[in-house]
This record gives sequence, C-alpha cells and structure tokens, in this order.
Amino acid sequence: MHKQINTLGKEAHVFDAIVIGSGMSGGWAAKELCEKGLKTLVLERGRHVEHIKDYPTAGMDPWDFEFRNGKSRKYREENPIVSQTYCATEDAQHFFVKDDYHPYIQEKPFTWIRGYQTGGRSLMWGRAAARWSEYDFSAPARFGYGGDWPIRYKDIAPWYSHVEKFMGVSGSKENIDTMPDGEFLKPYEMNCLELKFKEVAEKKFNRHFVMGRWANLTDPQEVHLKQGRTKCMGRDRCSRGCPLGGYFSANSGTLPWARNTGNMTLRPETVVHSIIYDEQKQKAVGVRVLDAHTHEATEYFAPVIFCNASTLNTNLILLNSVSNRFPNGLGNDNGLMGKYIAFHNYRAGVGARSEEFKDKYVKGRRQAGCIIPNFRNVQKQDVDFLGGYVMFVNAYRPYMQDDDAATSAGADFKERMSRPGSWEIYTYMQGEVIPIEANHVRLSKDKKDPWGIPQIIASVGYTENDFKLTDDFIAQAKAMFEAAGMTVTKTDRLPFQPGLDIHEMGGVRMGRDPKTSLLNEWNQLHHVKNVFVTDGACMPSAGNQSPSILYMALTARAANYAAEEFRKGNLS
Repeated sequence: MHKQINTLGKEAHVFDAIVIGSGMSGGWAAKELCEKGLKTLVLERGRHVEHIKDYPTAGMDPWDFEFRNGKSRKYREENPIVSQTYCATEDAQHFFVKDDYHPYIQEKPFTWIRGYQTGGRSLMWGRAAARWSEYDFSAPARFGYGGDWPIRYKDIAPWYSHVEKFMGVSGSKENIDTMPDGEFLKPYEMNCLELKFKEVAEKKFNRHFVMGRWANLTDPQEVHLKQGRTKCMGRDRCSRGCPLGGYFSANSGTLPWARNTGNMTLRPETVVHSIIYDEQKQKAVGVRVLDAHTHEATEYFAPVIFCNASTLNTNLILLNSVSNRFPNGLGNDNGLMGKYIAFHNYRAGVGARSEEFKDKYVKGRRQAGCIIPNFRNVQKQDVDFLGGYVMFVNAYRPYMQDDDAATSAGADFKERMSRPGSWEIYTYMQGEVIPIEANHVRLSKDKKDPWGIPQIIASVGYTENDFKLTDDFIAQAKAMFEAAGMTVTKTDRLPFQPGLDIHEMGGVRMGRDPKTSLLNEWNQLHHVKNVFVTDGACMPSAGNQSPSILYMALTARAANYAAEEFRKGNLS
C-alpha cells in the first residue's frame, strides 16, 4: 500500500481541471482549458523538457556522435523493443523510453514505443497532418466493422481548421474528396521525377498524387511568431526537438501558450495510478498519483478530468480505476474497455529506378513527402478486403550512383559521388487495420511495474485482411512505377510487428450506444460524464490517414465543450 501524503492540505490540490499527459493531445487540452479560464493541472509521468533548452543534440553533426548517429550494439541488445523504431538513433534516444523502465507483457508481439517527458511523442512525431474525410468516419457503419462514429466530418471540420491555424500545416488545395483541404501554409515543391509520376498516376490510373500535408512552417504567420516559432530551415533533425520551432510540438506551441495564461500548473515526474470515483456523488473527483522517484502517493481533485496519457496508458489507467460501482474499470459496464485495439499497417514498400532526368539535381532538404490518398473501398467495397491505404512517395537522387561507390575512398570516392546518374523513387504503405474484439489489452493479475501498478498485457495481431491489403499495395505500386517507365528494383515485405507504426488506437472507443462503446460524441465516458478521453484510445476505427491531427481536433472540440459545461455547473 502506498503511503498517502498531502502535506500542503487539500485546498492546494484542488483545480478546475486535470489533464493526464502533456503530449500531442494533452497539450491541446491544456491550451483550450486554460484559455477558457480553468485552473488546470497537467500531469506528466516523465521528466520536464523545456523547449530549446533541453534539446541537447539539436546542433550536432553525425561525426559528433560516437556511432555516427546510429544505434550501438549495446543499445540494441539492451533495448530490443525501442531500437526497432527508425528514429531511436543517438540523437534522439534520450526521448524514448528504454525497454526495462516500464515493462509490459507481450502475449502477442507488440512493439510499444513510448516517450515519457513533457511533450511526449510530439517531439519525435513524423508530422503528417492530413485530414480524414467523410468516407473515413462513415466507413465502419457502411461496411459493418469496428464501431460507428458518433460524429461525422462536418462535426470535426471546424476544429481541424482551429488546430491547423495554430500549429501550421503546409499543403496545397486540391479539392480531393478523400483527403479534404485545410488551412494551409504554402506547400513544398515536387521534384522532376515526382511531377512525371504525378502525370502518370492521374492520367493512367485516375488517382490523385499531391504533396502531403505536413506540420512544418513553410511560411510562418503571426500566430506562429507569437509562439516564438519560425520557418522550417530543412535541417532534417526534427526528432531531436527543433530549437526554431519549425515543426509543431506541444513544447513549442500549446504548453507555452497554456502556461502564459497563468492558469496552468505542470507537474512532471508524476505517475498516474488511477482516477478516483466518488460513490455518493456518482462522479470522478480526482486523480491518485505516485512520485516517479520516491513512489510516494498523493491525490489531486478537479470536476473535469481529461485522459491524454497515450492510447495504451489511458487504457491502463482507466482499467486500474476500480471501485464498487466500476469493478472492471472506470465506466466499463459493458466490458469492452481495452478491446478493439487498432493500429496502422506499414508492412510493405516498393522502390524503382528512372533513367530520365539525369541532368537534373535537387538542392537542400525537404521535410515532406508526396501522397496518394486512399483509392480502395471509398464509395463501395471494390476489393476482397476491408479498409484502405495511403501511399507515401519520395523521389530522390541517391548519393551513390554505382555499386562500387560505397567501397571507394578519397579522390575516387569524390569522383564517383559526382557522376550524373539515375533517379530513384520509393513508396511505403500506411494501411487501415480493422478493429476486432480479439485485439485487446488488459491488466496482469500478478505482475506489477516498478510503481506497483499492474502491468498491461498486449494481445494484438494481424489478420488475413491485413495481408490482403499489403499484397494489393505492392501490386498497385509496381504497376504505377512500371507505367511511368521505371524499373522496379526492390519490394520490401517488412517484418514490422503491431505497434511499430506508433499509431496505436482504440480500447475506449466513441459511439452512440453505451452498450457497444465507452464514450459519447463529446468524448465523455457514458457513465462518468466529467471524464473525457481524447487521445488515440477514443478511436472507433483507424482510418488510413495519420491520426495525430485528429486527436488534436477532437481534444480542442471536447475541451471547449467541457469548459462550457463547467461554467453551466453540469460537471460539478
């Protein structure tokens, strides 16, 4: 039993709102609630990371690192889980949770990539920020899978705009119904081979090929300058934390904005144990926490509670929040909490070579790639699998133009590097995984983590649908490259386990019916209306576009609703 401490008195521990988690969605909850005048406590289980000051590798070059910014054998051996992710290199390893720090149980192989610090994984995210379309929100109802969303695109569209204006999203207006336009800064430019491929994709296949939508400041506006951010300089060091604020993170945007209202209290190095439910008041009244180092316990109280701990940790906290009223987890009357976990399928890539444009070069680094929006199962099911996928595409001039260049040295190396040569192009998939009840997380009955909290068990796997979707992506990518006169040079079937996409979703899904869902259309627990869940745990389906900007839009929408309900006294 943890020792209860509360030396400052209960009054010092009372707030209008508590936000659990300070990352992508938690930062938005803090910003919106604080702007509306609510005294808000933000709880973060990791250490404090301050924008600019705590980006120690931001100015380092590859040769400044012991392993030339790679991953040492020792790091890989000690961290077989986190070392699988591409960006856990020397420059960013301090932002990733080591495998032994917060153990979990893999009933089926699941790669849980975590970032425990102020700002969470918003410091290391890939920055893809395309909107979902009406087709994505309605797909579960139309095709009979997962759970029907209690909202549609029209409900979230103004909140997408709200978020985009503040964070800054580059992109081009294209009037594509499967990938709606937003509030865009000027787009990055395509190179010559991408423009050639665009023509083929659109004319021969009737598929859109456009520059993606990315949370990088190509043309900072007044609101971005007020945040202290400036233009992306193409340094290609995003996962280290950007001292320029050239891409959006909670550290550079929402958290400082919330702090400047005077209404935010941030408490890092604080592990949330559970949410406290009052049987007499029939509502949640606070949060029980443990000091990350001493493990001493205390409690904080508020009439509004937002869960933004990241998908699996939010599931963990709610499942661990038991009471006489909710013996199986807070709000979990139907037993569905932790079930229908979904993610994104990244298990394939295809590369090709073009002999055109040998007289063309590209200067500088572009912090963006192109995208082919989903074209499968849009109006109706047109293939033998459910869901769809987007194709991320980049064309480039490779550094090494012949097979011998990599083994050269000195003047010979320079000469080989400078030879004109072929262009290459590569596409990888981001596929929708269909939520099924068997894909779930639950709490261990006998194994605890270092804070005495039950470890989470992940039992999540692929289905035949995922393999069919992967095969279709490979076939379509090859066909498109060959139609553009290119030679396919490689087909990658990647051994990625679920979770390595870092897009885990579900477990506390939204829905209209309390019998089949946990949250209503405002992200409130059906049976505990003053608890809101707006991170990836709330997702009834995975869609095919990157989900982070949707989490942010859902959070802003729910936080403004919560603030209004708080004013009316409906959550007290």
